Amino acid sequence: MDKTKFDSHSQSEKRSHFKTAVNLLDYIWTKDRMDLKIRVLIAFGFLLAAEIATVYSPYILKFLVDDLTVEGGVDVLVVVPVALIIAYGVARVLQQAFGELRDAIFAKVGQNAIRQVALKTFRHLHRLSLRFHMDRQTGGLSRVIERGTKGIDFLLRFMLFNIIPTVLKILFICGIMWVEYGMAMSLITAATLIGYIYFTLAVTEWRLKYRRKMNDKDSEANTKAIDSLLNFETVKYFGNEHHEAERFDKAIAGYEKAAVRSQTSLAYLNIGQGFIIATGMVLVLYISAEGVASGAMTVGDFVAAHAFLMLLVQPLNFLGFVYREIKQSLVDMEKMFELLDVGREIDDNPHAVPLPEGGGEIEFSAVNFGYEENRQILHDVSFKVKTGQKVAIVGPSGAGKSTISRILFRFYDVNSGKVTIDGQDIRDVTQQSLRAAIGIVPQDTVLFNDTISYNVGYGRPEASQQDIEEAARLASIDGFIEKLPEGYATMVGERGLKLSGGEKQRVAIARTILKSPRILLFDEATSALDSRTEREIQESLKEVSKNRTTLVIAHRLSTVVDADEIIVLDSGHIAEKGTHQELLEKQGQYAEMWARQQEVASYQEKLDAIT
Repeated sequence: MDKTKFDSHSQSEKRSHFKTAVNLLDYIWTKDRMDLKIRVLIAFGFLLAAEIATVYSPYILKFLVDDLTVEGGVDVLVVVPVALIIAYGVARVLQQAFGELRDAIFAKVGQNAIRQVALKTFRHLHRLSLRFHMDRQTGGLSRVIERGTKGIDFLLRFMLFNIIPTVLKILFICGIMWVEYGMAMSLITAATLIGYIYFTLAVTEWRLKYRRKMNDKDSEANTKAIDSLLNFETVKYFGNEHHEAERFDKAIAGYEKAAVRSQTSLAYLNIGQGFIIATGMVLVLYISAEGVASGAMTVGDFVAAHAFLMLLVQPLNFLGFVYREIKQSLVDMEKMFELLDVGREIDDNPHAVPLPEGGGEIEFSAVNFGYEENRQILHDVSFKVKTGQKVAIVGPSGAGKSTISRILFRFYDVNSGKVTIDGQDIRDVTQQSLRAAIGIVPQDTVLFNDTISYNVGYGRPEASQQDIEEAARLASIDGFIEKLPEGYATMVGERGLKLSGGEKQRVAIARTILKSPRILLFDEATSALDSRTEREIQESLKEVSKNRTTLVIAHRLSTVVDADEIIVLDSGHIAEKGTHQELLEKQGQYAEMWARQQEVASYQEKLDAIT
């Protein structure tokens, strides 16, 4: 399978139901959990006992009926052994008791399987490349996982509690029919079951295309709804509520159409199943009645034959629904297991080691990179950031500045050349240790929908509250937090929407301080802020970056005039290098950018003075 592509429809065709079921079996019969294996065996024992008790009940009924149909008056206490009546009651109780014990014993196995699959999928998604997540939509992914875990729960419950018991009943009853009532009755029973199962399989396969269509449209509608609500303000700014509603309605209209077809085809399936079962029952009852009339069978045999067939009819009637839902569960599970099949584009080298201790020296050596083969972004980029230095990368939009930060974090691997930290190629160290060594303050700080304390503490989850408060103080946000009614326990809202841009940036600075990395990366950290807030944030950044290796990616040149070296990037090429003063003296591209920005700044100052 392609390492990064995940097409739910095409890949569903490729993955078999059998493979999906085998994948699930690995989570039930786990190699390192003997306690769960024992539970599976005990549950199967109770399942077997419940079916034996169920199948034996018609035998007891036969003896009771035969004893009650003797000629003359019937004295129940004399003619009918009291033990048979009690045995019938005990068999019914044991049937239910064994079934309940089976459910209770297996519950832990099933829930553990659901938990492990969901956890593995969640962890796997976080290991996948940035490219994968940029191509996928969060709403669709969450829906796949949600349906997949529900599918596992349903499949486990009904495989154990319906399919397997029904199969055992079929084997027991066909055997009993053969031994007790002859080949004809056994063959009719078997033919009825085979016809029923074949018809159900054939029609269900035909119906699945509508169910898959329903899933696709459901995911599409959910994705559009989440995307629209996440961009609530943008929708309001442009007054596009009606447009968003139309997009959502178009998606759910497709779901509605597929759902109607699915429900209509269900009626055909149910009618056909009913006809097959009724035909089989009529034939069995006719043969039984003929046997009683000829004296070859007793009335008790007639009742028992009817009871045996009813034991099959009840689960088979339900089996139609169960089979359809199991097929759907498998389809839902397929998509979740397909996520696990997606390979990691960026993976640790088998011989990867933790990044050794060091001062944080960064070096890019003849780096070439492109997100796509026919679109190269960086061309032969080479530079070095020595330990404790501050180096800035500037240039117009689309020059490749942010690509450098993504390569440094190893979200992508370079096409050629290499990137080293303290002399170690970053492809030869573990990603965990690499990212632990780098702290970033991005342009668009996204916070978790949790407390301020949690978001600051995210830089080092095991940090104490005292450490969190100290980091907030160093980021100059402690005064703001203490004025809030709930202080550090204040919820920041989804993506931090309850905080201003400057406040979010200070939270980002605080959690980077708490992380205490050897390398600091500021990726357009103040470009979205107003001038006053930018100056305040810049002061905080200077304090944070003292004695640390710092790489600054910037658009506003005024924020990097104090850098030890400034690299001018243009269309993926390094156009110029030098200090602020050296680059101004060259009268090149940097000088032109500086002049333009100074003009804009001067105009803005005059405008501010007027207003």
